[in-house]
Amino acid sequence: MSCTTEKALADAKVLVERLRDHDDAAESLIEQTMALSKRVEAVKQYQEEIQELNEVARHWPRSTLVMGIQQENRQIRKLQQENKELQTSLEEHQSVLELIMSKCREQMFQLLMASKRDDQGIIIKFKEQHSKELQAHVDPIPEMAAVMRKAIEIDEQQGCKEQERIFQLEQENKGLLEILQIT
Repeated sequence: MSCTTEKALADAKVLVERLRDHDDAAESLIEQTMALSKRVEAVKQYQEEIQELNEVARHWPRSTLVMGIQQENRQIRKLQQENKELQTSLEEHQSVLELIMSKCREQMFQLLMASKRDDQGIIIKFKEQHSKELQAHVDPIPEMAAVMRKAIEIDEQQGCKEQERIFQLEQENKGLLEILQIT
């Protein structure tokens, strides 16, 4: 009798283990099903939004859409060119500053060496030479700053125009959507 009881207990343990395995598998399948359901819902929502956008775009003439894209491309190219010019100007400015600093260090070294010898004539000569070189490199800086200010001003104006155009398009879009809803 103990053999049958032990066998029954062993069989019960095996069945419990199987039930746990089946339960874990069922949990896993439920999680996978939920994830797939969410993905399917997201795809449906995406398709609906794309369909709505396509319907709205169909009401606009293609020429208007193409002209808008071309205008944006021109603006982008113009801004890219301006960006390149500003970057070049910045690099020139940095190289000028590096040159100025190297000359300044050289002059300071020479001044220190001259001051050790107490030769005032050499000190004055170095100061004059240094001030001339410095002035030659400093003169283009206001011109570069003016170019940068102008570029910033143009960029800000362009940004304002783009904001106005976006606002107009949004208003037009709202109007068209209202017309579609009325009809």
